[in-house]
Amino acid sequence: MSEQKATVVLVHGAFADSSSWNGVVEKLQAHEYPVVAASNPLRTLSGDADYVRQLVTSIDGPVVLVGHSYGGCVISSAAKGLGNVKALVFVAAFLPDEGESAVELSGKFPGSTLGEALRPVPLALPDGSRVTDLYIENAKFHQQFAADVAEGTTALMAATQRPVTDAALGEGASAPAWRDVPSWVLVATEDKNIPPQAQTFMAERANATVVSVPASHAVGVSRPGDVARLINEAAQATR
Repeated sequence: MSEQKATVVLVHGAFADSSSWNGVVEKLQAHEYPVVAASNPLRTLSGDADYVRQLVTSIDGPVVLVGHSYGGCVISSAAKGLGNVKALVFVAAFLPDEGESAVELSGKFPGSTLGEALRPVPLALPDGSRVTDLYIENAKFHQQFAADVAEGTTALMAATQRPVTDAALGEGASAPAWRDVPSWVLVATEDKNIPPQAQTFMAERANATVVSVPASHAVGVSRPGDVARLINEAAQATR
C-alpha cells in the first residue's frame, strides 16, 4: 500500500479569493495531491485563524498548510499545536512573531506602495460597531498586485477581489507555528505589497528553506509551477 499523500490546504490572502490558487491546484492535482483551497474570511486574524484551524482538524492524515500574503499570518496561528500539520509554506507572505501585525511588518522595510493604492469602505455592522473594508483600487490593481499577469486577467482579479478589514491587518499575531513546524518560504522579488527585504527577514528569522522568484505579489497566478514545486518539496521533505 502506498503511503498517504499529504493534503495541501491553500489559504489566500487579502484582495484575492480561492480562485487565485487555480493554477497551483491544477499542478498539484496532476501529481495526485488532495487539495483544499480554503475561503479565508478576511475579517479578524484570530477569527480567520480559528476558521482555518477547524478546517484543518477536519482532514484525516498529514497536511501541508500554505499561505499567501496575509494568509501567512493566518496559517502560522492556525497551525499552532496541530499535530497533523507537517509543513508550512509561505508564498510572498507574512511570518509574524507573537504580537506582530501585517501592517507593522509591511512597513518594517521600505518598498511597499500598497497604502496609496487602497480604497477604504467604512461599514456599520449589525451589532453597531464599525469596521473599514479595504480594497485595491481597480485602476491600480495591475501594477500594485500583479504586474507580471496579463491585464485581461488582472481586470477580472480586481473586479472579484475580496476585501480585508483594517482590523485584520492591524491585529497582533498569536504564538507562531513556524517556531515548531518546518517551514518553506517563496520570496517574490518584484513584490510591491510586502517588500522582498521584509519577506527575506521573516524567512531567515524562521530558519525556513527559502527560494526567490522574480515575480509580483501574485506569484501563484504568474508562476504557479514555482509555487507548486516548493509545496511538493515541503511535502516530500516531511513525509
